Amino acid sequence: MSSSDPGRPATERLFAAVLPPAAAVAELRAVLAPLHALPGAPELRWTGPEGWHFTLAFYGEAPEDVRPELEARLERAARRTAPFALRMRGAGHFGGRALWAGAAGRLDTLRLLAERADAAARRAGLTTEEHRRYTPHLTLARSRRAADLRPFAAALAGFEGERWEAGELTLVRSHLPVSGVPGERPRYSAVRAWPLGG
Repeated sequence: MSSSDPGRPATERLFAAVLPPAAAVAELRAVLAPLHALPGAPELRWTGPEGWHFTLAFYGEAPEDVRPELEARLERAARRTAPFALRMRGAGHFGGRALWAGAAGRLDTLRLLAERADAAARRAGLTTEEHRRYTPHLTLARSRRAADLRPFAAALAGFEGERWEAGELTLVRSHLPVSGVPGERPRYSAVRAWPLGG
């Protein structure tokens, strides 16, 4: 719950995601370890393995009373989507602000699931971000100021992860840092998950 004004409805910061399995997380951790020795690495805010995910749709500050309808529609979206093969592959960056790992496999199904997760929010009455073509990515690091992330992306260019099956759609709550401690990361907690094709 993030709204403290008694006159406003309580809200929670939510998004829908596909979470990688433990084996894929361990594999990515091992591949990332050498990148922490590259010049500029200490200035980046690296995401933690416990927060790695492929965001499908970001809902922002959603009123708590909308969540039951959102959950019902996400469950329907999951049921209508069959499990699919996925793996992590390569890397890229959004300008000088974010470094990410890419995906390979049944990206058509991943994009379809993202569209359904976005539609679920609109039908539940949530206003979502401006719709743009879905780019599957798992955020690895962020920079407060524009940084040269090209060497990091180049170091991961040949990365080809093991295949795994995406079998769940997860609704995640994001807790933004509030302590002011330098380097503190957002925390994520799964609210609910639904089996694909279930």
